[in-house]
Amino acid sequence: MSDTTTAPPPVATVRPPSSPFTGRTVLAVWRRRRLARSWPAVLSWLVLIVLVLVAVVGPLLVQADPLRQTSSALLPMGSSGHLFGTDDLGRDELARLVHGARPLLLVAFAATALAAVAGTGIGLVAGYAGGVVEQVLMRIVDLALAFPSILLVILLVAAAGPGTVSLVFGIGVSLAPGLARLARALTAREAAHDYVVAAKLGGTRTSRILARELLPNIAGPMLAQVVMTLSIAAGFAAGLSYLGLGIQPPQPDWGYMVQAGQEFLYTAPRLVVLPATFTLLFVVACNFVGDDLRDALDVKGPA
Repeated sequence: MSDTTTAPPPVATVRPPSSPFTGRTVLAVWRRRRLARSWPAVLSWLVLIVLVLVAVVGPLLVQADPLRQTSSALLPMGSSGHLFGTDDLGRDELARLVHGARPLLLVAFAATALAAVAGTGIGLVAGYAGGVVEQVLMRIVDLALAFPSILLVILLVAAAGPGTVSLVFGIGVSLAPGLARLARALTAREAAHDYVVAAKLGGTRTSRILARELLPNIAGPMLAQVVMTLSIAAGFAAGLSYLGLGIQPPQPDWGYMVQAGQEFLYTAPRLVVLPATFTLLFVVACNFVGDDLRDALDVKGPA
């Protein structure tokens, strides 16, 4: 009778659950979702893209010098060589509108980027660490949120002096607490899931958990909120330029153009209406685009 050796059954390898976002990055979700599913969203995307293109390539296409003063003051719209007329100093209004888009949008995007980096970083650390770290960070955030944002911006910009750099810093610092609070709430919710617990038990470094596990899972809601924050940054930038604390003349800027044109509100209302309308369009478009992105990048929603 031959001896037969029975091989032991294979041992099943137990792997820690991976992040639910694995293989399903923001780009993958973007492709599976259809953006601009309503006419306000479509219109808002078009307006936002057009205004950004105007700011980027518009100054290369408009030949008129926005700073050149002539004797042809307050020419009406449709005048020969001046499609949108001229201002009180004879400067081409179309050239000033096109060149005024770049500094305003540059400040808005730069300030929003600063707020997004600072706010998301603070929120990630606070939401994941918990305990004393969370309490200290969030009490600082609550203190900043208790102070009116516009007053905080004015205080910071006035202390640093008017200019683009101080404007970006002031707006970015004032908007960061709101993003930090959202990031902390999202991070605390995700940190309780099994995939984060498994990563901690597996000895994964904290920095890797924050960057590879938590950040991708809060990216969708954060991106939507960042786009909405962009509209607030643009409003702050235009408002501070109107008050004389923002981008300084003779550099054309939509906010300053409103302030300079209000003297001629009844005789040449276009000097106020045109830059104010473009600023309003950008602000409203950012809000609708943010809503659309929130729906499209909601990884918890139906596929």
